[in-house]
Amino acid sequence: MKHGPLQPIGFIEKPDAARAQEMVKSGSFLWNAGIFLFKAKDILTAFETHAPDLVKQVTKAIKTSKDDRGFYCLEAEEWASVENISIDYAIMEKAQNLSVVHLACGWADLGSWDAIWRESPKDNEGLTMSGATTSIGCNNTLLRSDSEGLEVVGIGLNNIIAVAMTDAVLVADISRAQDVQKAVDALKAKNASQASAFLKDHRPWGWFERLVIGDCFQVKRIHVKPKAALSMQSHLHRAEHWIIVKGTAEVSVDETVQQLHENHSIFIPVGAKHRIKNLTKDPMVLIEVQTGRYLSEDDIMRCEDIYSRG
Repeated sequence: MKHGPLQPIGFIEKPDAARAQEMVKSGSFLWNAGIFLFKAKDILTAFETHAPDLVKQVTKAIKTSKDDRGFYCLEAEEWASVENISIDYAIMEKAQNLSVVHLACGWADLGSWDAIWRESPKDNEGLTMSGATTSIGCNNTLLRSDSEGLEVVGIGLNNIIAVAMTDAVLVADISRAQDVQKAVDALKAKNASQASAFLKDHRPWGWFERLVIGDCFQVKRIHVKPKAALSMQSHLHRAEHWIIVKGTAEVSVDETVQQLHENHSIFIPVGAKHRIKNLTKDPMVLIEVQTGRYLSEDDIMRCEDIYSRG
């Protein structure tokens, strides 16, 4: 930090190219690194002053939120109505009590894949690799696998980003890395689940991961925390087959309650009330095979739930 605080006369977020060039040439502007420091009471006052409608929306979403045993769940409809706006536009461009300081350190905005490539260690050919990857004659390229067991192989690539995840693969020219948002918009337009949903979902009792998704079937890996239990529930459109692969479970299907151990399985017909509990001190894992014409998560009718979900 070379200088004391400076008092700017204003804050300009994302000027157009021509304006930005003028600002750089003038030498009278400072570059905002996006690092903000403030007291909680001061930023709350700023929001109440410059974005009162936003405060009302967020406050209402918080007041109607629910405690879901380990999860703080904002009321969905109220939160969806909150304006999508950054702090730069909502507050910083309007506030009159700003101070700035010079900062000299190793800093980079890792907001895009090309930035990650630039800041990552590289070999003599400008190659960065992460995860299960293999390169044959690649230059100035990022190869990355975030999916266990999925090998990414690049042959003769130059200035390319290739990233493989469990549910999608991104291949792009490094110069087009900023266009990832366009890809997300295109996926949303075609109702692709990759744009809005993760394959791994967390719940108060643990988490589940979608392994295979077909037209009339779905396979999940379900991880249940020690002493945790799923809700007593039923489904209108799907049947389920459970296979215990780790631990011991107490399984209820209608009026029948039994213990299942590793390598044991059970079938749950359409409409049957069912629940699985982990009564042990260790995690329990099962594979769930769903079959039916409708497999979405909203096909759940809960009869009893220790986490007080509807």
